[in-house]
Amino acid sequence: MEKEHLLTILKEVKKAFEDKDVVKLRELSNQTIHSASVEQDDVSIAFAVVVYSLSKITERTNYQEYPGWKSFMVKFLQHIDRSLQALERNNEKKLRKEIKEIEHLIDRLTGKLKMHVQYVFEKARINKASRIYEHGISMERTAKLLGVTIFELAEYAGRTGISDVDLSKTLPVDKRIKYVTEIFQ
Repeated sequence: MEKEHLLTILKEVKKAFEDKDVVKLRELSNQTIHSASVEQDDVSIAFAVVVYSLSKITERTNYQEYPGWKSFMVKFLQHIDRSLQALERNNEKKLRKEIKEIEHLIDRLTGKLKMHVQYVFEKARINKASRIYEHGISMERTAKLLGVTIFELAEYAGRTGISDVDLSKTLPVDKRIKYVTEIFQ
């Protein structure tokens, strides 16, 4: 986990969530998933799922009318603050605890809000798994990292066309040679 990168992301997530900036939340989730793909870091992956889910939840303004929404938002922001403090103090154990607490916030919701938020988080896990898979991590490893089944990941990747990308395509040899010679001149 890149501490400085995650600190920056968390600060921006807090502001974007307070501002209800859905586009910024999605962008931050994508940035997190990219670095998580490189390092295969479970903390970054968990935050990417949380942030993407929050973008989807924030996007649907009807959720804000359900009982429990305001309490959810306040508690979420408290956990983000505590996560920031844990990161600043290099307290990985506390950071992991705060991530779990954010996930448990959903379990403590009730009624329609709980049902909708749980659904969003499940779909977010599959979406982020597909993004990690897109970065070249094996389907089995990706499914394990995100806690989804290989079948769920394969089905989603098949629908989105991620699995159709031809990774063996490269530049023709003459263009690769030209590119390399330009670099070393």
